[in-house]
Amino acid sequence: MASAQRRARSWARLALLCAGGAVAVVLLGAGLASVLFLVTGMAALALSGMGGWWALSHHGPARWAGALLAVAAPGAVIAFYVGSGVLVEVLVALVLWALALACGRAAIRRLRQPHGQRPREAPRPRRPVLIMNPRSGDGKVEDFGLAAKARALGAKVILLEPDVDHDVAALAREAVADGADLLGVAGGDASQAQVAAVAAESGLPFLVVPAGTRNHFAMDLGLDRADPSRSLDALTDGVEVRVDLGRVAGRPFVNTVSFGVYAEIVQSPEYRDAKNRTILQQLPERLLGASGARLEAQADDIRLTAPQAVLVSNNPYTFADPLGGGRRPRLDLGVLGVLGIRVEGAAQAAEIAVLGLQARSITSVTAHQVVVEADRPEIPVAVDGEALTLPTPVSCSLLPRVLRVRVPRHRPGAAVTSVPVDWRRIIRLALGRE
Repeated sequence: MASAQRRARSWARLALLCAGGAVAVVLLGAGLASVLFLVTGMAALALSGMGGWWALSHHGPARWAGALLAVAAPGAVIAFYVGSGVLVEVLVALVLWALALACGRAAIRRLRQPHGQRPREAPRPRRPVLIMNPRSGDGKVEDFGLAAKARALGAKVILLEPDVDHDVAALAREAVADGADLLGVAGGDASQAQVAAVAAESGLPFLVVPAGTRNHFAMDLGLDRADPSRSLDALTDGVEVRVDLGRVAGRPFVNTVSFGVYAEIVQSPEYRDAKNRTILQQLPERLLGASGARLEAQADDIRLTAPQAVLVSNNPYTFADPLGGGRRPRLDLGVLGVLGIRVEGAAQAAEIAVLGLQARSITSVTAHQVVVEADRPEIPVAVDGEALTLPTPVSCSLLPRVLRVRVPRHRPGAAVTSVPVDWRRIIRLALGRE
């Protein structure tokens, strides 16, 4: 621990040195005018955020004007820096500031407690059963020869037939009744969740093969999404990790449950074939409240009033966004991540552009239970990307560490995620007071 403390202190001092260098470069290059350059830079961010809001919340000329402002504001500031002869200083300062953030994260990471999601040894399965969807991920099951490789490793493979609405949970239960000692899925996250619930109920290990489109669950488990066949190595040389499983209205989920704007848009038949165009067409009415249900959310003792979008995740995301971006450093904390957003105008959009998740219009918390109510008896909900309609109120919760996930011993994607930089802590570290 002492050596980790020393390394953390060194990184913290380097972070302060880089941050001070960024300030010094601007002050020496611009003198008192540096305040003006800082203000213009922040103003450009705010104007860009306002322009983005107008582009998303309006149709026609207002949308084009907003898009133009979102692009022109940063461009105008860069032109101002060039005309003032300080562009080089600004660029050097930005590089130093980026280095300061990187060093600050390195310092905090050195002091993090050992990761709780540690793998443990487990016996090799003797009768594994894998359910594979040939349609998932534009045909990854066939492209990577997943069925043949799984059979060669001793697994029974159930291939889903095209154009047939299969009940994958029922297939998994049949496999358990036939003596399976491991269940796995090669498919999208929605299918993963259904079979994972059966594995958790049966106390069996679960194998994730990222053969879907996005594979967020596999990403946060550290699996190789570029080559899903590498996940099958877990059949012969694997270890187990315990993770949480989400529940929403009695249904399982492994990633996220979305309410509000995004959930309403994905219900559209046009969304699957033209995602971006459908989003742009429907966002103005959704954001301005012309359509859709009015939501209220209760996250433990925190109330979210009339949010436009709510994202509930199986464990909190780092740097999450309302559409489910970011990474989850851990999947075994036993708490839900909750992100709510309410933007009522260009001013709040500008605040988000400048402050990010610290803006007042964004609520980011953790909770053990989330209940979403609405002014309608049913609301659209996106569960792991699957469009559903559920009766209100909708309750979300977690089953802590009920899922035994079998993963390859060597996971190339198991990278350390970014951590926020707490400058007060960095200063204490640098001064030896942490």
